[in-house]
Amino acid sequence: MSDYILEMDHITKEFYGVKALDDVNIKVKRGEIHALCGENGAGKSTLMNVLSGVWPYGDYSGDIKYNGEICQFHNIRQSEAKGIVIIHQELALSPYMSIAENVFLGNEQTSVKGVIDWTKTRKHALDMLTKVGLGNEDLNAPVNTLGVGKQQLIEIAKAMAKKVELLILDEPTAALNDEESKRLLNIMLELKKQGITCIIISHKLNEISYVSDSITVIRDGKTIETLIKGQDEFTEDRIIKGMVGRELTNRYPERDCEIGDKIFEVENWNVYHPEDGDRQIIHDVNFYARAGEVVGFAGLMGAGRTELAMSIFGHSYGQKISGTIKINGKQQNLKSVTDAIEHKLAYVSEDRKTYGLILIDSVKGNMALAALRKFFSSRGVVNHNEEMLAAEEYKKKINIKSNSINETVSSLSGGNQQKVVLAKWMLTQPDVLILDEPTRGIDVGAKYEIYCVINDLAKAGKAVVIISSEMEELIGTCDRVYVLNEGKIAGELNKEEITQEQIMKCIMAEAGKEV
Repeated sequence: MSDYILEMDHITKEFYGVKALDDVNIKVKRGEIHALCGENGAGKSTLMNVLSGVWPYGDYSGDIKYNGEICQFHNIRQSEAKGIVIIHQELALSPYMSIAENVFLGNEQTSVKGVIDWTKTRKHALDMLTKVGLGNEDLNAPVNTLGVGKQQLIEIAKAMAKKVELLILDEPTAALNDEESKRLLNIMLELKKQGITCIIISHKLNEISYVSDSITVIRDGKTIETLIKGQDEFTEDRIIKGMVGRELTNRYPERDCEIGDKIFEVENWNVYHPEDGDRQIIHDVNFYARAGEVVGFAGLMGAGRTELAMSIFGHSYGQKISGTIKINGKQQNLKSVTDAIEHKLAYVSEDRKTYGLILIDSVKGNMALAALRKFFSSRGVVNHNEEMLAAEEYKKKINIKSNSINETVSSLSGGNQQKVVLAKWMLTQPDVLILDEPTRGIDVGAKYEIYCVINDLAKAGKAVVIISSEMEELIGTCDRVYVLNEGKIAGELNKEEITQEQIMKCIMAEAGKEV
């Protein structure tokens, strides 16, 4: 049997005359963890969709050789029957069904008469869950009661239930914290010991270096190189050079702008859970941001950062909200999203696909959405010329890569979708912009461009608030950082004090007070 479980030769795939994949070649050794790296839009996910039959045979040119046999998959069921299972970035679980039901969703355990055998389902589900470290979970619990990290592991259990030989994971740790990410990567290493081959797509280069045996770099739809651990340089800088075609000496652009007066103040802010009026989520939070200043919020998963931001942004989260908000020195009562926009406050949500974009609408339509009422319409009639001119201006201004402003936003890469969300809120001309995980799931090149946009906003005298789970990002971009823990401010750090150690010290000190 060949050393290679998978060989993809001369794969070319076009969308509307544009080559998404241009003569791509990749070889994956049996039993290894093989990483695919590249910028957003490079073609990584498209290549894996070709492999798994999402794009059927005939929609592309080239050959797929799996276990030494030429394969022509017309749908995803055919690839799964061969042992190829793909876990997409957007989890394919049914939120209101139980854990056991989800493990065998689409692969139901039936009796001879075609009726679901629930005893068999629960027994085998427990076996699969035990392999991924979830053997103690309640099999009857709805999946939506679990955190994202556990849901990701259920997806792996679901794949293993299909007798997987080649497991493809597309951005598996994008929504996970450091602890959950490490756990998932270690499970991948355990799967490798069991003889399962893995292909991982990720923008977190430190994780790629830790877990993978080889890395194939794709740029602009073409295979650039394959790096092999133990033979080639396996550093983050080397991977970045292959991805962007040049050395990226500074991942965070320098910012040199004057910091002015306080233009955003939140005082004595308290928020209760939207479904449980006795459960307080945010406790007496106080913070401020000055004109030209970038202020960060650090904290562990579940610290309450997103809940704080959404409650401030027109009471989008919570109940029994109390406290005061001042913008440009004036106290404001922002009881709706419309109020927030009217008073020049904007919020870029952490989940761009659920809360930030209308995926079936155009780039232009999404960009103009939040500003439509105030800037692009009169007496309820939309001025399409102004809307088009503004969309074209911002497409160039923040380098959105799309064929036109009329292109459907769902066809863009993650990084370009994120830029569309940024443009949407920049068009409202805010004085204060809250960015919740602004670079989640996007590549290092697109991150740099978004950091440049943040710097431009600061230079224009805006106050920018960044919520991020990546401590390096906060260190590289912020003038000050507030540390949040269990809904309380655990500390405030100036530029010179911002380190991972200091952030964790603040969290541990606050946790110690609660004990």
